[in-house]
Amino acid sequence: MADENSAIRETLEQCDDCHGKNGASADDAFPILAGQELYYLYVQLKDFKNGLRKNELMSPVVAGLEKKQMLALAKYYSEQAWPNIGFKGNADRVTKGETAANAGQCVACHLGNYAGNSRVPRLAGQHPSYLKKTMFEMKNKVRNNAPAKSSLMSTFSETDIINMAEFMGDMAIAIDASTGEGIQ
Repeated sequence: MADENSAIRETLEQCDDCHGKNGASADDAFPILAGQELYYLYVQLKDFKNGLRKNELMSPVVAGLEKKQMLALAKYYSEQAWPNIGFKGNADRVTKGETAANAGQCVACHLGNYAGNSRVPRLAGQHPSYLKKTMFEMKNKVRNNAPAKSSLMSTFSETDIINMAEFMGDMAIAIDASTGEGIQ
């Protein structure tokens, strides 16, 4: 049987170095890609390629990729099972993080279970360290490919961001295999 991912196999192996086998990163410095939203992943790759999103590790990886390859990578990772990282947050920080996220109306885009959809990433069960880093990059205008999120993050205190990252990392949701939708 032919390998449907043969055109991206070498890139997938390169991605494994940081993002883990099949995108199930065990290293909290790198985001989980497995089970993430297809279109979101594609847009992020495109943003790295055209410089809207900068990263010294990712920029060289995507530099030579064509649209078809970026779509194939996004499709591959979106079809993998989201891993349970087993993170259990501090109850007080989780509660305060939920309050801050509610104040920012994060569920309006990321949905009530933080599973995301289409252009909006899944945040539930992502590495809290990565979430915190990303929110601080948005707050401090280091990451500029989501201006509305940067504006929103600028309204939160550092403590709010730390608590929200812990709240979202603490969330474990199941994904309905037949629909791809998050379920509580």
